[in-house]
Amino acid sequence: MENHPSRRNFLKSTTAAAAGATLTSTIARTAHAAGDDEIKFALIGCGGRGQGASQNIFNTKGNTKLVAVADAFDGKASSAIQNLSRRNEGKVDVPADRKFVGLDAYKKIMDVDCDLVIIATPPGFKPQQFEAAVNAGKHIFMEKPVASDAPGVRRVLKSVEESKQKNLMVGIGLQRRHEAQYLETVGRIHDGAIGDLITLRVYWNGGGIWYRNRTPDQTEMGFQCNNWYHFNWLSGDQICEQHIHNLDVGCWLKGEYPVECNGMGGRGQRLDGDATKSQIFDHTFCEYTFADGSKMYSQGRHLKGGWNQVAEYAHGTKGTADVSGARINANDSEWSFDRSKRQQGHQQEQHDLIEALMRGEIYNEGEYGALSTFTAILGREACYSGKVIRWDELMENGKNLSPGIDEYTLQTPPPVVPGPDGKYPVPVPGEYDPFA
Repeated sequence: MENHPSRRNFLKSTTAAAAGATLTSTIARTAHAAGDDEIKFALIGCGGRGQGASQNIFNTKGNTKLVAVADAFDGKASSAIQNLSRRNEGKVDVPADRKFVGLDAYKKIMDVDCDLVIIATPPGFKPQQFEAAVNAGKHIFMEKPVASDAPGVRRVLKSVEESKQKNLMVGIGLQRRHEAQYLETVGRIHDGAIGDLITLRVYWNGGGIWYRNRTPDQTEMGFQCNNWYHFNWLSGDQICEQHIHNLDVGCWLKGEYPVECNGMGGRGQRLDGDATKSQIFDHTFCEYTFADGSKMYSQGRHLKGGWNQVAEYAHGTKGTADVSGARINANDSEWSFDRSKRQQGHQQEQHDLIEALMRGEIYNEGEYGALSTFTAILGREACYSGKVIRWDELMENGKNLSPGIDEYTLQTPPPVVPGPDGKYPVPVPGEYDPFA
């Protein structure tokens, strides 16, 4: 590299996987953006969140271009190209030979000349896709959650360490950590605004979610992948897929992760109780315990006609905080964040990521992305089993929900199949074994 490298040279150096290059922090600090530098990115997972993250990247100040896409289904890959091309003239260059289809399509992305990879696939597939991107020396933005089981989290954590050695950017879609209202509120609490934390309360209570009817030409694997939210091995259940945001905020506030959890949950309204369509719960309640004995109470729910709440609250020795509302009450005084300065997190996280790359700076969110994912998995397994589950034991011995996943195709029988009655197995508290 030259004495005064451009950001483009910086990107090329850090994506030179064949050379195994690890950029020093000195070079990263001295890299700068040139006005015409182009950031090429590829998209793995062309659903709503993948297209949304791509659009957010196009909305940044960066000179960005989408150069490849991959999805399990041809229709979704083609739709993403068409939708993004229509909205972003000149920013999408994805010819037919850079549109990859199938469960192994992500592998072909790794040979494409690009700087950044977006991974927005079902959580069950993310560990091997993240590993492949790190091995290929790509910068990465990966949506949350990053896995659906303990072996997947361990695999991600191992790849995170490798990404640090290669000095790769790793952004994780826990966007609250990029929003000004959260940053200031959490900062004030960390500075002692409400004293020592005693209790945290976190919620994701909402209505139902989408479901896609089976089509005559679908394989069982194709049906499940198209309805990935409804299968534990793919989504990790609602507590992982959505409620992770609130659990992440709670652990961020506490500055640590829980040591154990007990919980309860079940299925009351999920598709009217039809187990031929879905196997996940529609409500969970967890009591997380931290090392000092303090608690985090968690509610996650999909319930038609119920009380909706997506929020986080903190109670301390000197006061309380409505964290999601960015308000603090302590010592007979009140503080609230200026609502006019609130930020939209999905967009802000991409502003931060692209601007950092343009400056030649690197940050890595992989570790807390994995540990917050595991917090959700810990809660799910406690609810499924009805038992107290220890963090360390589950991390080491938690069950593998999808053995052999690296070799899956749309023709492969999935790890969960209907029984003779056409119903998918549903966890039964008191009988379910999180270690089997």
